[in-house]
Amino acid sequence: MFWTKVKRDFKRNWTAYVFAIPVIAYYLIFCYKPMVGVVIAFKDFRPAIGIWESEWVGLQHFKDYISSFYFWRLIKNTLRISITNLIVGFPAPIIFALLVNEVRNNKFKKTIQTISYLPHFVSMVVICGLVKLFVGQGGLITQFFTLFGRPDSPMLADPNLFVPIHVLSGVWASIGWGSILYLSALSGINEELYEAAEIDGANRWKQTIHVTLPGISTTIITKLLLDAGHMLSVGYEKIILLYNEKIYETADVISSFTYRRGLLDFQWSFSTAVGLFNSVINFILIIVFNKISKKVSEVGLW
Repeated sequence: MFWTKVKRDFKRNWTAYVFAIPVIAYYLIFCYKPMVGVVIAFKDFRPAIGIWESEWVGLQHFKDYISSFYFWRLIKNTLRISITNLIVGFPAPIIFALLVNEVRNNKFKKTIQTISYLPHFVSMVVICGLVKLFVGQGGLITQFFTLFGRPDSPMLADPNLFVPIHVLSGVWASIGWGSILYLSALSGINEELYEAAEIDGANRWKQTIHVTLPGISTTIITKLLLDAGHMLSVGYEKIILLYNEKIYETADVISSFTYRRGLLDFQWSFSTAVGLFNSVINFILIIVFNKISKKVSEVGLW
């Protein structure tokens, strides 16, 4: 019966199935097939003899990682950046979208949106190069803070300033692109709700609180759940482009540590174990946050 329905549906919608083949192939080849390599985390992998012939060591790499000197420092640094980004970076596109939505001049509105989108299309290498230029010795931002008594020295040499620089530069680079999702959600709010609120005497601020934010609350919660589920997945690209040995104390995170151990020190099994540990924790986090969200707001990913 099941296969009969499948065959009938295939005959009716065969073009959709054909177009789906490249997508399915992409995920099978580039997403699911590489997952077989996770077994490296449980072996002493040696490229000369291959994955399956390498010695099986079980959970030894996980034990070495958890008991290492770097473990708690990496967890602390990763959570510090992720939580700071959630507090500062997550609401930034929402606020920007609300402000852009209030602009009535369409030409000015499109200009602001275009300018804000541009950093998203610029290479991360270029973005980090600009950040280093601005916060380096003699840089524009460094010179500005000298007016308040700070010495003219590279700001990225100060461990305490790495997280603010990382998060704020990320907000600058992604605020415009991130606002597209919320602008789309804002366009779906029924205009009659604003008219009814205005008749009831609500000003623009109250309309935002009681009409706009509830109207996009599902989008906000869904995006928050996805971001919260990746709290231990701070990307290594921007980290390694900005940090240096002087600020490892606060700048080194799980992904950058994995990069150094795997690609620079050739400890493939250890770095795979660290990455797998990270993925498992993220998976648990997203399940926990999803359950909490469903109990509190009845909105969840599933």
